[in-house]
Amino acid sequence: MLKKIALLSLASISSFAMHSFEVNISDKDLGIYTQVDMGQFVNTIRPDTTYLGFSFLNADEDHSEGYNNKFKPFFELSFLKMKEISESDLSIGLGVKANYTAHYSALPLGAEIQYKLSNISNVVPLSVKASFYYAPEVLSLLDAREFLEIGCSVNIEVIQNGSIKLGYRRIETNFEYSTYRLNALYNESMYFGYKFAF
Repeated sequence: MLKKIALLSLASISSFAMHSFEVNISDKDLGIYTQVDMGQFVNTIRPDTTYLGFSFLNADEDHSEGYNNKFKPFFELSFLKMKEISESDLSIGLGVKANYTAHYSALPLGAEIQYKLSNISNVVPLSVKASFYYAPEVLSLLDAREFLEIGCSVNIEVIQNGSIKLGYRRIETNFEYSTYRLNALYNESMYFGYKFAF
């Protein structure tokens, strides 16, 4: 009997564990992001807590400042560990990323927070998310000297496991070019997208 209860409990936990795929656009930028829930592959990891991710941002120079011929697409790998706070709708997480664009690479550390607005909307599930990642010079590679990324978003689940996402991102870089040290804004934009969980 206890074994059946344990299996049912594990199944109910696993039903919330989700991989995700997201595509987002602004008027000139294209972002693609995928995230894998490691709990679905490794028995010792609790589902819905540990994620590996990959993102690609094909940003436009019109949403940047300080970039000229160095402006190229942005690639990023990420690791994120999330935890729900006391069975509430609030989750916090700690993460590390490895990003790369032409002549620039950094390993920022960061934090994320997510809140499900279940008390506000019982008809259409809503959630809000904010993130902050920073890499000082010691975590900056190639020509990079500093990195800062902030973001926030609202997810509106319009179909089962399918959400509309509205968000904002700002990616700031600091790098050496020849004998100069430049502060450059890689991308700042509002965006709209779809997010699918499976």
